Amino acid sequence: MTLWVEVEGRKRRVDLPANLADAGVLGCAVDGQAIEVDVRTVEAGVLSLLVDGRQYRCVLDGDAVVIAGCRYEFVVDDPRSLRGRRGKEDGATGPRAVKAPMPGRVVRVLVSEGDEVVEQQGVVVIEAMKMQNELKVPKAGRIAKVAVAVDATVSAGQILIVVE
Repeated sequence: MTLWVEVEGRKRRVDLPANLADAGVLGCAVDGQAIEVDVRTVEAGVLSLLVDGRQYRCVLDGDAVVIAGCRYEFVVDDPRSLRGRRGKEDGATGPRAVKAPMPGRVVRVLVSEGDEVVEQQGVVVIEAMKMQNELKVPKAGRIAKVAVAVDATVSAGQILIVVE
């Protein structure tokens, strides 16, 4: 199966095995270069990847993945689903959640329920591994829910803010 994945404006061809359900170790290719990836589900929305002897913890968040505290937006073009997406909006409608990329402590909450926000506006700051990370909303809208308070301990993948 071939997918086209765009990350930070760069489009890459990803060839995956046809049957992913039976795979823990995947033989795949990125832009024609063969790689082997050991994929394990840690918990819902959190994967552990082992690539070339290096381990990566990946927190999936809608159309983004957080690796080592860095958020990467991506778009996947799957030829199998292109027909069904024609004429639909880009998926930015409906409520979207801001989730903790890793376990940590809430240092600041920058918004309140009902606040209007713009796309990529900072809404909460968490501290993890002695580093502070400002988390941003994926779209413009209104804050529907603030699910955390200052000094709260959060786990990876936990919903912090909901914007609609």
